[in-house]
Amino acid sequence: MTDSELMQLGKQVGQSLLQRKATVTTAESCTGGWIAKVLTDIAGSSQWFDRGFVTYSNQAKQELVGVNEQSLALYGAVSEQVVREMAEGALQQAKADYALSVSGIAGPDGGSPEKPVGTVWFGFAAAGKKTLAQRQVFAGDREAVRRQATACALLILQAHFLEN
Repeated sequence: MTDSELMQLGKQVGQSLLQRKATVTTAESCTGGWIAKVLTDIAGSSQWFDRGFVTYSNQAKQELVGVNEQSLALYGAVSEQVVREMAEGALQQAKADYALSVSGIAGPDGGSPEKPVGTVWFGFAAAGKKTLAQRQVFAGDREAVRRQATACALLILQAHFLEN
């Protein structure tokens, strides 16, 4: 997805949030704040985006969004359990209506047979709804994986939470 396509997607998400008078927050690891950047590139985004969390290290995941140390030890940072906790913690900390989280292995190193480079987990939380988690495996170099993860997170948020 190109930069202009990402911007268009960000605008669509923003319009959906504005119509609902809702807010969103992010808890990002492998995308390093790219999702928040796409959202805040939109003029007027302060009406629906107050804050995001870049939780690159395990310590940051614990301190900023309340990920359980035991979850990190048992499942690893790139896991369903951890992205669920990231999304739920970000939702609570930001007092937002929606939260999305992402944790993955962008590469070029860090992969394993169970979690190859390109593996990304997404978490989506909304007040009063069951937290959704989804895994994707993307191809390409580090930038390609991060770009695809950014687009995927926004597309899932739009499709599963904002178009109902």
